[in-house]
Amino acid sequence: MRTLCSSTLIGEFFVIGFAGLVAMKDPGLSMTTVWTVSGIAMFLCLVLCGLVTRPGGVALGWALQIALIASGLIVPTMYFLGAIFAALWWASVHYGRKVDEAKARFAAQASSSTPDAA
Repeated sequence: MRTLCSSTLIGEFFVIGFAGLVAMKDPGLSMTTVWTVSGIAMFLCLVLCGLVTRPGGVALGWALQIALIASGLIVPTMYFLGAIFAALWWASVHYGRKVDEAKARFAAQASSSTPDAA
């Protein structure tokens, strides 16, 4: 699960950075505000790469997905991109858990079928 979720989060890191560049063109927003919010979200993406397998990591990831969709209020394209990344996040968590279960099953099967060395 960690690999799939981390890949999604790294993709989001770049999308948030590009959305910050687009948001800078809004005359109602200061550059400081745009890059403070974008920077915190980008930092959270990187931190979540390491926390995704810990308790609450997936929930924080969902919170990030909701924030990404909500950023569509400032950059309307982010509604679409946020929904895409939310779907990718769901797939990463769902299929990542299935892969982890299969790996554990194969490891248990391999350890039980290994003959004892005499």
